[in-house]
Amino acid sequence: MSEPRFSFTLEQQEDYAFLVRFDNDLPALLTDEPPPLGKGAGPNPSRLIAAGVANCLMASLLFALRKFKNEPGKLSATVTVQMTRNEQKRLRIGHIDVELRFSAVAAGMEHLERILATFEDYCVVTQSVQHGIPVGIAVYDGTGTRLK
Repeated sequence: MSEPRFSFTLEQQEDYAFLVRFDNDLPALLTDEPPPLGKGAGPNPSRLIAAGVANCLMASLLFALRKFKNEPGKLSATVTVQMTRNEQKRLRIGHIDVELRFSAVAAGMEHLERILATFEDYCVVTQSVQHGIPVGIAVYDGTGTRLK
């Protein structure tokens, strides 16, 4: 059995703006670099990577919580990206911090310690990206208590 794969296309629209056409019925996505290169008409690749990391972590946490019949309520995330320059002075993503929040109170949730210790291992994007970009992860419940 072969591993899943996918492909999609990007078409230049103007300068640094590209239209991403996915391989299914998803709507196209306009990406663009911020000024001075582009006009900032859409997210740039660095933002897309960070959004992918946060989205995958949220989905993994939600799946793990629900697997043990926990009801976390609404989830949200705040993503902070630190850009840095390498030895050649080229801009790179230096670090991604993700704060995950769920609206329910953690007290009484089943297997929460186990969930918090393992959910990120199932996040395809984070586990792939963090070999080159450090990812910090924090989890808070509805009371604002930091759980991880």
